[in-house]
Amino acid sequence: MVLEPIYEREFYDFSYGFRPGKSAHDALERIWKESMAIGGGYIIDMDISKYANRRFDDTIPHDKLREILGRRVSDGVIQRIIGKWLNAGVMEQGNLHYPEKGTPQGGVISPILSNIYLHEVLDTWFVETVKPLLKGKAYLVRYADDAIIGCELEEDANRIMKVLPLRFAKYGLTIHPEKTRLVDFTKPRGNNRKGAGSFTFLGFIEPSVRHYWRKSRKGNWVVYRKTDRKRLASNLWFAAIAAIAQWCRNFRHTPLKEQRVMLAAKLKGHYAYYGITCNGQSIAQYYWAVRGSWFKWLNRRSGRKSYTWEQFTEYLKNFPLPTPRIVHSYAQ
Repeated sequence: MVLEPIYEREFYDFSYGFRPGKSAHDALERIWKESMAIGGGYIIDMDISKYANRRFDDTIPHDKLREILGRRVSDGVIQRIIGKWLNAGVMEQGNLHYPEKGTPQGGVISPILSNIYLHEVLDTWFVETVKPLLKGKAYLVRYADDAIIGCELEEDANRIMKVLPLRFAKYGLTIHPEKTRLVDFTKPRGNNRKGAGSFTFLGFIEPSVRHYWRKSRKGNWVVYRKTDRKRLASNLWFAAIAAIAQWCRNFRHTPLKEQRVMLAAKLKGHYAYYGITCNGQSIAQYYWAVRGSWFKWLNRRSGRKSYTWEQFTEYLKNFPLPTPRIVHSYAQ
């Protein structure tokens, strides 16, 4: 409560993670607009080692974090409270140890401490040091530790790629040498049917969105987005479907009307998060998976088959489930 108003005045508008009034969808919209404005360009898709899953553990050196905080927070009480949070022991498999790096896993203070640290390491450095030296246009979009840098010119992108590991090493962080890559995301020319490359943003939280070039219905090249195929095939995707199937099983004896109301609410929530422009096919897959699970467990309410598929379809005509729709349309 104390740190947020202090640092919100300093954080840049291209930082979206764990900030009031900002969301993952805002970050995706920013990427879409910026990439369209420079014709795709060259994307530095960076990955910070051991910074995955928003855990913020085993990475941030406490001494450097305290040094950064000390520039803006001089109140001794606040400093001691933060110090107690950082020095709190971690219990793992019955053993208590006191790490000298990282912020408390699951602690309410961790997201803003991480934002403060990366604001210094990446955001300020990019705005004040990097951009003035570039020959072309460039932009940065960051959601917590997930960040990309887009450059109009390949020359600029290569220069940033060279100095990026050195910058992070200065603050005790490591850029993953294999997962951090430079993507040729320039707009296709001539008779090319698709773009040279694609990239994924928000790789560790939903939605994980793949960006790629594709021709619109009017024949123009447009940056499209869809839920990453690897994520669709991942444990998280199957877990979401399994959760729906388990719900249908547990509540199969509930009155049909109540079941429909609850499933409709679940589908609306899914569309509200995953329903971004060009992602219609992915949310349609989820819709049909929900219908299939519901039909399956309705037919297990008694010892005999309760519904045929035709009867089930007829019921949905009269009492339909919400059909897939794009909630976050950048065209709007």
